[in-house]
Amino acid sequence: MIANSPDLNRRQFNSLAAATAASLTIRQPRGARAAETDFEPNYLLASSMYGYLYVGEILPEVRKTGAAAIDLWPKVHGNQREQLDDLGEETFARMLEEHEIALGCITQYKLGPFRLQDEMRLAQRLGCQTIVTGAVGPANLEGAELKSAVGTFIDSMRPHLAVAGETGVTIAIENHGNSLIASPDSMKWLAELAEGTQLGIAFAPYHLPQDEALLESLIGELGNFIRIFYAWQYGKGCHQRLPKEEELLQMPGRGSLDFAPLLRALVEIGYDGWTEIFMHPFPRGIPILETAAEVTAEINRAREYLESLNG
Repeated sequence: MIANSPDLNRRQFNSLAAATAASLTIRQPRGARAAETDFEPNYLLASSMYGYLYVGEILPEVRKTGAAAIDLWPKVHGNQREQLDDLGEETFARMLEEHEIALGCITQYKLGPFRLQDEMRLAQRLGCQTIVTGAVGPANLEGAELKSAVGTFIDSMRPHLAVAGETGVTIAIENHGNSLIASPDSMKWLAELAEGTQLGIAFAPYHLPQDEALLESLIGELGNFIRIFYAWQYGKGCHQRLPKEEELLQMPGRGSLDFAPLLRALVEIGYDGWTEIFMHPFPRGIPILETAAEVTAEINRAREYLESLNG
């Protein structure tokens, strides 16, 4: 059972407080220092990269990938968020502490933007400061219609943003294909109209034109409204069965997208959000490779590519 009551006993409080402290320590912004040096990402590991593997087997992999925090995904992409419910908050917090990692993010397309209030309170109890979801509204709009629809979405989020403020959680909206927030213009309108709120962008190059100059410019315009950067490219897509070597073209250093201009833009804005090396397998819910060790090795191969671009 999840401990939904704010009145935790002393043992629960100590365990959860440790997770909170770990999160706050890991997430100290680097700001101006990042702008003057090479890109030094705050890596975040997506649980869905391991399919439905038991979260207790994923947590030891987090530090191996250069990350200090995990992003919990629910079904259908993963089931580790449901596993948290089964384990209970106290047990899960103790597991995080044991492996010296934080809960950095919860991805919640399943709930959508209007059913996150309880999730934000849970995130606060576990020291998590970011929830990713999608926007609700018409797709494929342009011009004044697009601006109006983005404004309407933000207005509808006000009660939920109040809870986000109370809990210290940023709701990061992914620029997902065929949604209200999908195009570069929609992302810019969201950043402009939601300035000063607990909204942010989960920046997914996969869902944008694979044009390095456009992506570099867009990162510069959005600045630190970006709260998660997915190191993820289109490759040959993820919506049909492909030979594994073609499916893996979504990963940095395998497909044709040059990440160097994107990392340069992140350095220039002093980016201090999360960086998540990412891809989707087909079908959803399976690991990107057969074993946890192979998944971790592939993430590290992509990380080595990204880090080779520094300097």
